Amino acid sequence: QGQLGESGGGLVQAGGSLRLSCAASGRAFNTYAMGWHRQAPGKQREFVAAITWNGGNTYYADSVKGRFTISRDNAKNSVDLQMNSLKPEDTAVYYCAAGGSPNTVVAGTGYWGQGTQVTVSS
Repeated sequence: QGQLGESGGGLVQAGGSLRLSCAASGRAFNTYAMGWHRQAPGKQREFVAAITWNGGNTYYADSVKGRFTISRDNAKNSVDLQMNSLKPEDTAVYYCAAGGSPNTVVAGTGYWGQGTQVTVSS
């Protein structure tokens, strides 16, 4: 069984930046598409960003386009999410996800991490 572990969450003021990291283990995640979802209090989990297995293509939710950047390092079995110009509405638990294709990641039907809290104060 593969495992995904997120880190890098925390408290930041609006307009600030955070970088989330996800470390993958126990499976050849370097052949999987990977990405991020988030769940705000009282809301459903939503797709944030995805990246293909080789990093050649990236996908973003409209709400984060231009502010967030997803990247991966297959040598380290990791995927990062650089979040800039953070807004209070970005406050959520952020989950790392992996799947056989970007569509699987977007749909959230693959592997999940435990999540890391991001809080953006106004």
